Amino acid sequence: MKWEIEKKFLVKGDSYKRAPFQHVTQGYLSEDKNRTIRIRIADNQGWLTIKGKSEGIKRIEFEYKIPGDDAMELLKLSLHQPIKKTRYLYEYKNHLFEVDEFHAANQGLVLCEIELKNESEQFDRPDFLGEEVSHDPRYYNLSLSITPFSTWKS
Repeated sequence: MKWEIEKKFLVKGDSYKRAPFQHVTQGYLSEDKNRTIRIRIADNQGWLTIKGKSEGIKRIEFEYKIPGDDAMELLKLSLHQPIKKTRYLYEYKNHLFEVDEFHAANQGLVLCEIELKNESEQFDRPDFLGEEVSHDPRYYNLSLSITPFSTWKS
């Protein structure tokens, strides 16, 4: 069992683009408020992830590698349109910042996530880190699958 402790931020600028990246497609097989079941393909590797209900910025997480072909078939069972994004893996002062540039119905949205060891862990902020949106459920990937960024009203 693993706890995921994660903060999420809007991104400003594009200095993160010098980092390595991968292409990601992910879909959800469950949208229960107490758990999510996600299928992800990052480049050609498949992943099955089960997450519990969020408690602030913390929740239980189980993640398993699965064959890419299995992940492709499971994506067909997604409840909503799968999310497509480019994920940049930006290392900065002993932390990994994952910057997601969303595509398709979420085009124009760029978010950054950082996983922490505990809820009060301090970290240095790279220059592209904008407003924190950790507690805004609109920015959860499952929410973006159900209600894409392109449908939001200003």
